[in-house]
Amino acid sequence: MNDEAEGGTGPGPGTGEDPREAPSGGESGAGSPEIGASIGASVGASAGLAPGLWLVATPIGNLGDLSPRAVVTLRGADLILCEDTRVTAPLLARHGIGAPLAALHDHNEAREVPRLLERLLAGARLALVSDAGTPLVSDPGFRLARAAMEAGAHVSAVPGPNAAVMALTLSGLPPQPFLFMGFLPPRAAARAEAIGRLRAAEGAGLSATLIFFEAPHRLAECLASLAEGFGGRPAAVARELTKRFEEVRRATLPELAAHYAAQPARGEIVVVVGPAPEATGGADEVEERLRAALAAGQSLRDAAAMVATATGLPRRQVYARALEMGRED
Repeated sequence: MNDEAEGGTGPGPGTGEDPREAPSGGESGAGSPEIGASIGASVGASAGLAPGLWLVATPIGNLGDLSPRAVVTLRGADLILCEDTRVTAPLLARHGIGAPLAALHDHNEAREVPRLLERLLAGARLALVSDAGTPLVSDPGFRLARAAMEAGAHVSAVPGPNAAVMALTLSGLPPQPFLFMGFLPPRAAARAEAIGRLRAAEGAGLSATLIFFEAPHRLAECLASLAEGFGGRPAAVARELTKRFEEVRRATLPELAAHYAAQPARGEIVVVVGPAPEATGGADEVEERLRAALAAGQSLRDAAAMVATATGLPRRQVYARALEMGRED
């Protein structure tokens, strides 16, 4: 995984010879008659791939997770855009995909968008992949995809692996609603501020399972910050998903922080944090929610509306209390 300071990408595929990280039945999936036939039948028609931008999900660890449709789409592309050609080239070679590669990352995307958009509007078939997982999700490509949509170019996707969603489903925490936050800031002060904003949103009514990416060398301090901000909530740390040493550890935030402080983590990390405890709707809770919403920059009227919605109390009642608090302060 490259952390936020190193490019902002999510969990990535392994490069070892782990059999779980290679397709069963051969490199191209030919060991499966159905998959082999599907690819074989589709490759001849790959030239008929619709012009436009194709967002193609790639494996997050187990190379067997590249779908037959993804292979066909990548073979039919005029150009494949990727974060790092050194990461993507071996995956393409494994499947006999010979389309040309070009790098598209945080440092050159803004510069490259006009040129790529010109090609799209001229009828080119461009595929976009990240180093691992679903493009745009904590990865480059959003500016290009948005520009293509705004210009009227065809944009579609080939779904597949996603580390955040997989970690959520394995966490044992409520699966919806959830809020994916990507990487928290690496510096302690900025990280605490980001967590504080989430707590303020929860004080105003947000109730969702939270999902974060994190670099292994920062995991212990990240968990300590989360424990300080969210207390003893249930949480999970998912590590090396789809790989040989896949692990999901479920405990409270303080327990997880203590564990990884004593036993540093290795590999690709996703942290999942349970939602805020269900509110009781009492007077103290209403005041706490109002103060949190106001501290987050909401106007008095908007704060009252948010808290009324979250607690089920009449808006006039909550607004009246907000006015009283303003006079008291």
